[in-house]
Amino acid sequence: MKNDTIFYRLFQSFPGIFFELIDRPPGEANQYQFASVEVKQLAFRIDGVFLPNSDAPDPPIYFGEVQFQPDSKFYSRFFTEIFLYLDKSDRANDWRGVVIFPNRSVDTGDTRRYRELLNPQRVSRIYLDELESPASIGLETVELIVASEERAITKARDLLRRIPQEITGGRSQRELLQLIESILMYKLPRLSREEIEAMFSLSDLKQTRVYQEALEEGRTEGRTEGREEGRTEGRILGKLESIPRLLELGLTVEQIATALDLEVEQVRAALDDR
Repeated sequence: MKNDTIFYRLFQSFPGIFFELIDRPPGEANQYQFASVEVKQLAFRIDGVFLPNSDAPDPPIYFGEVQFQPDSKFYSRFFTEIFLYLDKSDRANDWRGVVIFPNRSVDTGDTRRYRELLNPQRVSRIYLDELESPASIGLETVELIVASEERAITKARDLLRRIPQEITGGRSQRELLQLIESILMYKLPRLSREEIEAMFSLSDLKQTRVYQEALEEGRTEGRTEGREEGRTEGRILGKLESIPRLLELGLTVEQIATALDLEVEQVRAALDDR
């Protein structure tokens, strides 16, 4: 999963985090909708835009860009996209730009022709490794994306502990849990989903009533019984394949059984078959 995909999922589900990043009250997100916008005449699309609601005409349009790779032409492309949209749009709102970098070393774009635009009142450049001790669970989730593997493990455990305490609403809890799980899978590619669930006790969180109710709300209708049985069989097979590696990570047979929601006998049988 690409970093920009993770960020756009994060801003779609929790738009207040975007405004926290630029030192604005997270409640300002209520005046916006996060969207992709298209310049139809040019078949041109900008993915990360906060558009003011129709009943809030005064706030600026925010153009957000996530840039995790060095690109000498980045600013040329960034401002071209913005001004093409403004030229073709009927909206009269002012605008702001927000660029999110993992660190300053990635900010290699040529700025000579854009110096007047790159002032803090017009464009905010966010360097994630320079965020100052974020206290909110949203900003801590953003930091997780760029944390080292060792630090990510500790930070993820803390975030997962805080979700039931600080996030209200089953749907929001489920969405944030799934986002953190996606980030961990991206940062720990050598581990399977089942192994990550075991390491971080994700299965425990997923069994809570709040999570299960939110999951039920999000399920689509029309799944056939046979398809569900096939998925269940595949999930069990994936769990069994994860048992040896979890044992190597230091978990006991009983801990593995609890983490993977298996019987102790199933775990022992899988180890005997090695």
